[in-house]
Amino acid sequence: MQYRIRIKGQLALSWQSWFAPLQIGYEAPETTILAGTLPDQSALYGVLLKIDRLGVSLISVESSEALQAARVAIEDTYDSE
Repeated sequence: MQYRIRIKGQLALSWQSWFAPLQIGYEAPETTILAGTLPDQSALYGVLLKIDRLGVSLISVESSEALQAARVAIEDTYDSE
C-alpha cells in the first residue's frame, strides 16, 4: 500500500537508507514527506516507531486506500447535487 507521512521539520537526506523503501521529500521549509510503498501494517508501525525515536513530530499519515475513499466521497457529494 502507498503511504504519505508528513513530519515537522526538515529531515536530512542522509536518513534515506534508514527509512527505505520510503523516499524523503519536502513539502514546505518545515515539513518533510516520507512517501512510498510499504508491504503491510507492521512495516508502517516500524516507520512510525523510527519517527518517534528521532523525536520529531508526526503531522499526518495518509494511505492510498484512505485517499481513494476521500475521492469517492467527494465525487458522491457532487453527483448527488
